[in-house]
Amino acid sequence: MWIPTEHEKYGVVLASFRGTVQHGLPLEIGDTVQILEKCEGWYRGFILKNPNVKGIFPSSYIHLKNAHVKNKGQFETVIPVEDSVITEMTSTLRDWGAMWKQLYVKNEGDLFHRLWHVMNEILDLRRQVLVGHLTHDRMRDVKQHITARLDWGNEQLGLDLVPRREFSMVDPDEISVTELYRLMEHRHRKKETPTPASTHHLFVHMKSLMSANLGEELEVFFHIYDGRENRPLSERFFVRLNKSGLPKSPEKTERQCTLFVDLGSSDLRKDVYIVVHIIRIGRMGAGEKKNTCSVQYRRPFGCAVVSIADLLTADSKDDHLLKVYACNTESEWYQIHENIIKKANSRYNLSGSNTGLAVALQLLHGDIEQLRREYMVLFTRGVSITRKLGFSDVIMPGEMRNDLYVTLEKGEFEKGGKSVARNVEITVYVLDIDGQVLKSHVAAGSGEPGADEYHSLVLYHNNSPRWAEQIKLPIPVDMFRGSHVRFEFRHCSTKDKGEKKLFGYSFVPLMQEDGRTLPDGTHELIIHKCEENTSLADCSRYLKQPFSKANLPANNQTLKGTKESFWITSFLCSTKLTQNGDMLDLLKWRAHPERINDSLSKLKEIDGSEIVKFLQDTLDTLFGILDESSQRYGLKVFDSLVHIINLLQDSKFQHFKPVMDTYIESHFAGALSYRDLIKVLKWYVDRIVDAEHQDHIQQVLKATEYIFKYIIQSRRLFSLATGGQNEEEFRVCIHELFMSIRFFLSQENKGTSPVAQTQAVFLRTFPSVYGELLKIFTVREVAGFVRETLGSLPTTVHADCPLEAVKLQCIAKTVESQLYVNPESRCILLPVVLRVLQAHMQEQRDLVMCARILTSMLSLIKKEETVTAEPVVSEEVELIVESLLAVLLRTILEISNRPQPAGPSMRLQFQDVTGEFVACLLALLRQMSDRHYQQLLQAFSSKDNLRDFLLQIFTVFRILIRPEMFPKDWTVMRLVTNNVIITTVLYLSDALRKNFLNDKFDYKVWDSYFYLSVIFINQPCLQLESFSPSKRKKILEKYGDMRVMMGCEIFSMWQNLGEHKLNFIPAMIGPFLEVTLVPQPDLRNVMIPIFHDMMDWEQRRSGNFKQVEAKLIDKLDSLMSEGKGDETYRELFNSILLKKIERETWRESGISLIATVTRLMERLLDYRDCMKLGEVDGKKIGCTVSLLNFYKTELNKEEMYIRYIHKLYDLHLKAQNYTEASYTLLLYDELLEWSDRPLREFLNYPMQSEWQRKEYLHLTIIQNFDRGKCWENGIILCRELADQYESYYDYRNLSKMRMMEASLYDKIMDQQRLEPEFFRVGFYGKKFPFFLRNKEFVCRGHDYERLEAFQQRMLNEFPHAIAMQHVNQPDQTIYQAEAQYLQIYAVTPIPESQDVLQRDGVPDNIKSFYKFNHIWRFRYDRPFHKGTKDKENEFKSLWVERTTLTLVQSLPGISRWFEVDKRELVEVSPLENAIEVIENKNLQLRTLITQCQSRQMQNINPLTMCLNGVIDAAVNGGLARYQEAFFVKDYIMNHPEDGEKIGRLRELMFEQAHILEYGLAVHEKFVPQDMRPLHKKLVDQFHLMKSSLGIQEFPAYVRASPVHFTNGSPRTCRNSVPNIISPDGGRGVTRRSYPAVNRYSSSSLSSQASNEVSNITGQSESSDEVFNMQPSPSTSSLSSNHSASPNVTSSAPSSARGSPQMAEKHKHSRENACLSPRERPVSAIFPNPLDPAQRAPPHQIGDTTLPRSDPNLSAPDKVRPTPSSWSLDSVKERTPSFSDSVGKLLCPPVPPRPPYTGSSAKNVRSQSPVSASRSPQKTTVPPFTPSPTECQSTSLVSNSPVLSGSYSSGISSLSRCSVSEASGTELPAGDHLPHTLPPPTTLPNSVSSSSDEPIRRENKTPPPYSVYERNNPRRPVPLPHSLSIPPQVDPPALPPKPHQLRTGSMKLDGTSDPRVPRPRPLPRKVSQL
Repeated sequence: MWIPTEHEKYGVVLASFRGTVQHGLPLEIGDTVQILEKCEGWYRGFILKNPNVKGIFPSSYIHLKNAHVKNKGQFETVIPVEDSVITEMTSTLRDWGAMWKQLYVKNEGDLFHRLWHVMNEILDLRRQVLVGHLTHDRMRDVKQHITARLDWGNEQLGLDLVPRREFSMVDPDEISVTELYRLMEHRHRKKETPTPASTHHLFVHMKSLMSANLGEELEVFFHIYDGRENRPLSERFFVRLNKSGLPKSPEKTERQCTLFVDLGSSDLRKDVYIVVHIIRIGRMGAGEKKNTCSVQYRRPFGCAVVSIADLLTADSKDDHLLKVYACNTESEWYQIHENIIKKANSRYNLSGSNTGLAVALQLLHGDIEQLRREYMVLFTRGVSITRKLGFSDVIMPGEMRNDLYVTLEKGEFEKGGKSVARNVEITVYVLDIDGQVLKSHVAAGSGEPGADEYHSLVLYHNNSPRWAEQIKLPIPVDMFRGSHVRFEFRHCSTKDKGEKKLFGYSFVPLMQEDGRTLPDGTHELIIHKCEENTSLADCSRYLKQPFSKANLPANNQTLKGTKESFWITSFLCSTKLTQNGDMLDLLKWRAHPERINDSLSKLKEIDGSEIVKFLQDTLDTLFGILDESSQRYGLKVFDSLVHIINLLQDSKFQHFKPVMDTYIESHFAGALSYRDLIKVLKWYVDRIVDAEHQDHIQQVLKATEYIFKYIIQSRRLFSLATGGQNEEEFRVCIHELFMSIRFFLSQENKGTSPVAQTQAVFLRTFPSVYGELLKIFTVREVAGFVRETLGSLPTTVHADCPLEAVKLQCIAKTVESQLYVNPESRCILLPVVLRVLQAHMQEQRDLVMCARILTSMLSLIKKEETVTAEPVVSEEVELIVESLLAVLLRTILEISNRPQPAGPSMRLQFQDVTGEFVACLLALLRQMSDRHYQQLLQAFSSKDNLRDFLLQIFTVFRILIRPEMFPKDWTVMRLVTNNVIITTVLYLSDALRKNFLNDKFDYKVWDSYFYLSVIFINQPCLQLESFSPSKRKKILEKYGDMRVMMGCEIFSMWQNLGEHKLNFIPAMIGPFLEVTLVPQPDLRNVMIPIFHDMMDWEQRRSGNFKQVEAKLIDKLDSLMSEGKGDETYRELFNSILLKKIERETWRESGISLIATVTRLMERLLDYRDCMKLGEVDGKKIGCTVSLLNFYKTELNKEEMYIRYIHKLYDLHLKAQNYTEASYTLLLYDELLEWSDRPLREFLNYPMQSEWQRKEYLHLTIIQNFDRGKCWENGIILCRELADQYESYYDYRNLSKMRMMEASLYDKIMDQQRLEPEFFRVGFYGKKFPFFLRNKEFVCRGHDYERLEAFQQRMLNEFPHAIAMQHVNQPDQTIYQAEAQYLQIYAVTPIPESQDVLQRDGVPDNIKSFYKFNHIWRFRYDRPFHKGTKDKENEFKSLWVERTTLTLVQSLPGISRWFEVDKRELVEVSPLENAIEVIENKNLQLRTLITQCQSRQMQNINPLTMCLNGVIDAAVNGGLARYQEAFFVKDYIMNHPEDGEKIGRLRELMFEQAHILEYGLAVHEKFVPQDMRPLHKKLVDQFHLMKSSLGIQEFPAYVRASPVHFTNGSPRTCRNSVPNIISPDGGRGVTRRSYPAVNRYSSSSLSSQASNEVSNITGQSESSDEVFNMQPSPSTSSLSSNHSASPNVTSSAPSSARGSPQMAEKHKHSRENACLSPRERPVSAIFPNPLDPAQRAPPHQIGDTTLPRSDPNLSAPDKVRPTPSSWSLDSVKERTPSFSDSVGKLLCPPVPPRPPYTGSSAKNVRSQSPVSASRSPQKTTVPPFTPSPTECQSTSLVSNSPVLSGSYSSGISSLSRCSVSEASGTELPAGDHLPHTLPPPTTLPNSVSSSSDEPIRRENKTPPPYSVYERNNPRRPVPLPHSLSIPPQVDPPALPPKPHQLRTGSMKLDGTSDPRVPRPRPLPRKVSQL
């Protein structure tokens, strides 16, 4: 049976458990579990990180830990009972673990590794703490180390700052908010600015000396040297090196390492150096032979210098290699380091090129104790301490030191009878009072132990040597008296014996008779001469002699006159000995009572360091004098005491304050002194007001604290001694003293007066007296003293009075004092404190100090647990609220709205003040109870006051919520703030309901309330979803979800509003929408119904809710783009509101609104999801297009629409889709007019006129069209801009524009464009974004992108998608699947501009544009067998399913893909399929033959392969299969309706045979020799093929029309005169006309049959023209130039097509037989036009009344351009329906013929290519649009094909306007479109007009913008051909261009009536590009 556990509540998993048993809970090692129940070796519980999943697990897997249980029962929480640092470490490491892995994923390697090391380090430290074997100090250090590491990691990972006290985390509920703020601030400051250490230490480790010429032992001396003052700062560190240059005692590290201690910050500067002197020990001369002498001398070797400043920048771990220099002359040795520092190069040189001193140098910071902790190894291993000369900046009490430093400066010696100067060596001894040498008391430096004697350097042959050697004499204090130092001088001979001869000595006693030590400074000592054998053992003999020349009596001239002298410098650093006689006199006052007065007077002149050395002795002396003769010396002793007390205020001696405190507590014995001290102090205070000079009195008052300490201690000693006598007298004295103080404080003075300054001095020291008074008086008495004293201050306040600031400081210290902590005293002092605070805060003065006081006050007020303290605390809170709450709110408001100061230090202070006031407000509000709130709200006298208060507090709360209020990692502080805010708001909302509803409604207060609530819910620190699970759990446990609480409060308040809700519609829609977007289900459920309420009230008010809808839509976009909202929200919004409006009368319109908003959300969510991805891909672009269209078509939000246009434009530019970018920007361009209307600044556009913006847009679009190689579109915009410039007479820009236009034409002709592939993509399944889901698109591929690459790209964009392997339409299961399916296959474009593509003489470069631009329809063919498949001949049942896809917009457009709008499915019968296949092959053959003829092919291989493929297939049964299938009787009998088609197939087969025959003839002419056998084989096979087809001789109609070529001359009319062509060059003889039924009549060869043979053989000037083929119109109807591949087994484009960069632009293979025209290069179907000059004029056939052209006329006379207009629609108007029959004629555009009239002005008529009797309605060819480049004048006529042919200007394809084809209707012949916009001028014979409203395709989604053709009054432009209306039978004369009319020299055509006004065509405009 399962039993609830009592004690086993918490445990850690020891081993992983898989949980395979029933109800088992899987556990990982290290998980922490909470146990709920137990049963026979099993526990039931949950893992703490996932409390929702509960299960069972074995008890043996769990290590139980002690835990504390809160809220026992169902919702109990368990807290482990362990060290809080351990708990924090555990939870922090868990959080870090997850984030650490993410660092690896994000490739942040550096932080990953650093964090890994820190985590390991923390784990090690955790083990040490858990083991529990650490000492208390060590535990403290470890915890400090742990917390430092935890803080570092949290900061690096962006986690929260943890408030701590003594290494333990602080619970914010346990302390006041002000205290919490202080802790956070302290930790933040510590993190930001580590306080710089005031003391520094230099670590030196001597490694070695590297030099080539060693061989002698060395001594190395280091010291720190001040280059500015030219003096050493430290004693010397001494290292001995062996002959190899290495330390002599390597095992003793203290002999090679030292720490130069106690360097001040002022010592770390550039001119402070480390100086190294190196001395060699050996022979006198460095190069002397070894056996010369055995005596060793100390001789100079070298010197090295390094600046300390270099160590601040260098890496501390680097070893330094110092250069060693030697002096040029030995006499300069004493100053070699100075010369090196000054860079006096002439005085020193390098001692050797490779001599260097290897030293490790490192600067360490902090006090020595800190270093001992941080660098334990250093101190345990051993390091010598090298001290500073003199005391450090701060002298510490207890420091024992007694060091005498003697520097051997220089000597002056006589020759002593020698011919050369002496080699002098000094030996130094220290002797005691008995004349005994003190052992080990002469030290050359630290590092080596002291010696008995010291030998100086020897300078060679120098009678005036300068040594500058410093030695240290650490003589004990007790041995100082009577000791002296003796210096013996010896001459060192360099002879063989090398003996040292004594020739003199000097001495100096260390202490004078009066007890003063040898004074610091330089002393000139007398050299006493002596002989070698003189005994100096008896020192008493020479001590009687004078030692210094300064001390010589005046009569001793003999010694004074001697030249020999020896100079030393002494410096004593002692804590016990003094050189000051006055000090000694004072300490020995009893010996000389008469000197007391003088000694007390001179005390102030004695150096402070001397006084603190003897502090206790001095104080004993003073109080001794006071006790003995207080009347006489009382005032002087008091003054001396004041001097000493104030001396300790100095920073250098402040550490001696504890010494004085200890003295007062333990050593002070003046039990009677208090009377004298009180009396003198009162005497001084009474004289303050009248005294002229206040300086001395101010000094006295500065010492008040210690004077009171002495008074109180003295009184306590007296009480102890006497049993409390004279108590009343003492109290009276103190009261009188305070009365005097109050009197002097109450004096009103100007702020600068001396008395005011004295008052300030007293107030600064007064708070320090409280603690002393409490030792004798009660708390209430002391509080009374303080209240009266502070209350006596003058109340009148001057803003500039410095006393006010001091008064505030005094209040601050009072509040922080021990006195104020006591609740009893607080009651007395609080009113005084509050009065002063209120006055300052109201005037906004001294806010920093006010904040400090308030913080201290509120830190003390806690909700005491004891019942007795409750009323006291409550009363205090009441007082503070009453006097300070309002002023505190106003202060926060004012300082928050102030501009922040500029300086960084000021800014920090500013932020601190704001933060502290905020913490005070929060602390105060948190302390307030129901009663306090009631009292507060009742205290307001009027509604206006309450209203102002509420507005103020709501505004302050909004400020508190600001993100910048606290640093970003202060989450703890933010949560406390929010908890206080929500509690307060709940109290205040009642006041809002009671006082400001119904007739008392106040909009401003309610608005402020709602605004606060909204920003409260939206703050980042409350968005729990973004936190880690552990952090979320902690917050929910402590505070709950405060957002939901606030949301419920908003809803409740909203319901109370009633009809006042209308005041907040639509203003609150946006804020409430923002709240509902917060991903908290409960909050959403509470808040979304408010929108229903809003809709309802808006409906009541205005009958609709347009306002609600508009606001919702506007806000949704901005909020969702910020990342708010999700799919769940969309569904919830939809479902909740739909449910709410079910019973409303306005249900229908409500459903419509909800649906619109939901659809917008779908698109916005898709858009946001797509934008998260990295690269720009189709998904992003498609999504943007979808959203953009939604805003335009469904919402009509123009500004949002324009914004998304620019977002889409940026995406295209990023993806280098320049064409699409242009189309996109055109959407905005189209919205603008050429007007001067001013436009505001918008997006990146400046403020400018509409004209300027449109001009800028035009130029940008042209540039992008140019980059996208869409030059035709750019040309149209160039023209439009040029018209504008011309109308403004801006010829400079006009010129540029025309040149740009010309350059675009050049690019069309010169540059090659790649042909894009098109792919149909189906997106099926529910997992696709909304804008793609279950839709199909056609996509324009990238350059060089084939099907495989495109498929791969799409799968990369949609990595979860599954590629479908078939092309059938998917079923409903796929549509509804929770997956993504992609169906991709290639499709073939169906060009709209057939007129351009079928026109003669149009170059391929131009045609290529029309083949792949402005494509609406695409085709895809799928072969299948219907019925039973004939295995013998599969062609019988091979059908083709042809799918035609129509898009919503043409490609290219604003996207690379558009949705399919309509699918049309047609089945092509086997017979029709066969016709198409053969038609396509014939067309291919014609093209190749033409290219071969015109020598466009560099080799003949493609033709060879094509001929081979066709003949081979035919011979092997290709055509025979068709015969078997379709020419048999059964088929003809069963399909009588196919008779015409069978005839057509037969014609095509004969035609193919004829083309092959002709092709073989051409092939024979060009075939190279090595391919002759192949050619012969082809000819043989061809004869076989003919016989298999049963062809003996070609029928007449085939012979008459053998080959129909594609690129005839523009001047070649398509007539019906067939010519028999003989490949060998024979001339044709017959000329016959065939009826129009003949499909080939329109594509027969040119006339001039007599020239045909010469054309083949190249004998005619127009030989290249003969075989230019023209595709037949009938071919274009079935085998459209872009028909699907005849290879019906595959629809994918061949990947083996030739590279477009190759010269021939195509590479054919055997498979070319199966290539569709779509798959072949453009030039393969439409070869380049030939030179127009070479083309012969054709004969005129048809209208026999027209004269034939005369070949002898000159070129200008031959051709005259005919004004004409051509539109594809005009063909449709005059031709039968496309589906009538395959064999019917579809008339192509024909260039006009210039007939000969015999005069210079010719009447020009067009001719029909068919006979008049066949179709009387078609006697005239549809007229042509003038070319964009055409220039009409009588003098300029050309036979250029560009001038005579009709060329699309690009506008037909760019514009889907008013043509009948676009509308899907056909006009009857001769009819015109209705004239909705009358033209400016009527043409003579026809009217050119265009509908103003564009007629759109049926069933199309309207394009993203409307197209309007507007008259442009400034500059008329020729009408685009697609907008032209087909004219009647007689075309009018072509009107000249507008600018030509303006020139008077140009005349109209002779046939025109000059009186008729010139036509003004409509302006051209790029519309729907």
